[in-house]
Amino acid sequence: MNAVAEQRPSHVSASPPAVAGKTGPGRRYCLITPCRDEARYARRTIESVLKQTVLPARWIIVDDGSKDETPQILAGYAAEHPWITVIRRADRGDRKLGGGVIDAFYTGYETIRPGDFDYVCKFDLDLDIPPGYFEGLMRRMEAEPRIGTASGKPYMELSGRLVPEVCGDENSVGMIKFYRTSCFTQIGGFVRELMWDGIDCHRCRMLGWIAVSWDEPDLRFIHLRPMGTSHKNWWTGRVRHGVGQWFMGTGPAYLLASATFRLTKPPVLLGSAAMVWGYLKSALTGKPRYPDAEFRRFLRRYQWACLFRGKSKATKDLDISQSAAWQPPTPST
Repeated sequence: MNAVAEQRPSHVSASPPAVAGKTGPGRRYCLITPCRDEARYARRTIESVLKQTVLPARWIIVDDGSKDETPQILAGYAAEHPWITVIRRADRGDRKLGGGVIDAFYTGYETIRPGDFDYVCKFDLDLDIPPGYFEGLMRRMEAEPRIGTASGKPYMELSGRLVPEVCGDENSVGMIKFYRTSCFTQIGGFVRELMWDGIDCHRCRMLGWIAVSWDEPDLRFIHLRPMGTSHKNWWTGRVRHGVGQWFMGTGPAYLLASATFRLTKPPVLLGSAAMVWGYLKSALTGKPRYPDAEFRRFLRRYQWACLFRGKSKATKDLDISQSAAWQPPTPST
């Protein structure tokens, strides 16, 4: 671990790692990792998973046509750990963001029997997580059965210090989405479009589940490739975010409020401008939106409530009012 990562208190743990497949009752989880050209980060990510106090029952890594040393790195770890499986997809020529990432995820997901696992996690290969991360999530979710998806908070390394990424408490973050398998099944999984990682959490709330992320020491992790930078640059990544907000069904007032809130966040001014441009360009060119009209109405009502009452109170009130919609999972689900 480098000097910057050692600043994070949540990496300190006195508990030794558990053995894969020896998890306690109700704690079998499967990681599914879509990746491409992650040789720079893969070892650090994998080593952080190997240090978990509760190890995954299975880890499916889908190599989406890497051209660097990623395949060799993955093969080495898979040879040492039988619970790691690597699937190789043909090279498509470049990263395909949004739907392409989810296509790769489903290449892995379709090889498992979801009912064999209590939890499933879409897990990127550019993360450094603390040793008790997954155990901490499961402990919190066991205490509140309505939590369907959860995560900790991402931090990025900038100029020798750790800086939090901007992400609301009402969502689990896209690079490490941890789901109850029953909830993931009920919401219909991920859509294969930009903003898949926002649509899923709103669908959770529609069905009475709770989506949440916590900024607590034992759940803080380092995102080695900062969110929104894209695989090209900050501008491309933030424009893409605006395009995704348009597709999801976000209203213009909420989009402008969100951009205003992010004005002082890295990259200062530029990120907000790029987000607004992506949204406006999509609107002006008539790009399609998420086709579920009921979902879009639900989303707009929630966004207006956030603007008038604040996001924290609006989310809390919605979680209470939607409790009647929640259908507790049965053993068959």
